[in-house]
Amino acid sequence: MATHDRSQAPGKRNRTATILFASALAAAALATTSQTAAADGDGGTYTRGPAGKDPAAIQLERENAAVAAGPLSFGAEPLQAVEAAAAKAAPAAGCPVTAAEATALTLAPTWPEVASGSTEPPSPMTLSRFDNQASLYDPEGRPGLFFNPGIGMWQLDSAGLGADNTAFSAIDAVTAADKMAPYIVNKYCAGINGGSAPAAARATAWRDWHACDEGACEDTYTRALAGVTPVAGVGRYGGAVPTTCTYKGAQYPCLFVDPAKAQGANWWAQPGGGRAPVPAPFHAFTYESGGTTFEVRYWLPEHSGAPTPVSVSRQFGTDARAELRWENAI
Repeated sequence: MATHDRSQAPGKRNRTATILFASALAAAALATTSQTAAADGDGGTYTRGPAGKDPAAIQLERENAAVAAGPLSFGAEPLQAVEAAAAKAAPAAGCPVTAAEATALTLAPTWPEVASGSTEPPSPMTLSRFDNQASLYDPEGRPGLFFNPGIGMWQLDSAGLGADNTAFSAIDAVTAADKMAPYIVNKYCAGINGGSAPAAARATAWRDWHACDEGACEDTYTRALAGVTPVAGVGRYGGAVPTTCTYKGAQYPCLFVDPAKAQGANWWAQPGGGRAPVPAPFHAFTYESGGTTFEVRYWLPEHSGAPTPVSVSRQFGTDARAELRWENAI
């Protein structure tokens, strides 16, 4: 299990990362069967491809879903976040459900989704492991520059539940749990109120997660009801660190994400841990322009090895596989 090293400069909470991006990047058109890049009039290079998850990635999620026997564990701070969110969701639900049941319903998808068969605490920092469409790669082909579309313990994906999330909010156990607990509990109640038996209603509640397709989440639900062991070494951000970034003349709260510092199940952060590349450490935040909200991830040269800072942005509501905008700094 990786632990966060607060002695490293990027990990200091009050550090201000100053990144000023230019709005002009001359790039030649690049085309493959699943990616196009074009130097559009507003600057930057756009990578585009088919929206939606790759069927091969979905199958890998199913194949890696089963969780080994033994007591389940969860980060202490993330567990508190889930319990608090579930305690609010249960009395507001449209069917009888206890806080303990709501907690187990919310926790159940996390181990099959991100623990890769182990009972280790799911890492809040988890970056998607199996998505590797060409449109997610840096158009210049530089290593370490890759946009993982699924983020966090619930793998909030830009193709669905994470369409209006950033890597920051999807990693943050509090904001993610506050979103997931009522969503899952309300879907469960919709099934119950529609006449489904409890097990079928739970399957309905977890339908967004392909790791739940073959019963793995029903198993972890039952085990979570029996008790989950809190682990002190896995924090709210799973080893990522909140900081402040200056972008285009304004400051934004942002999150420094270094896969090497992941707390909890970190198999995905190892070379060969999945089809997706392990990205170089990056900063993530929300940016608004002209009434439109964007998720931004950017890399400093000292982290990526690129000669300049590089940013990639995704408009909220857009699947990253369909369109990303990449920029270099002058």
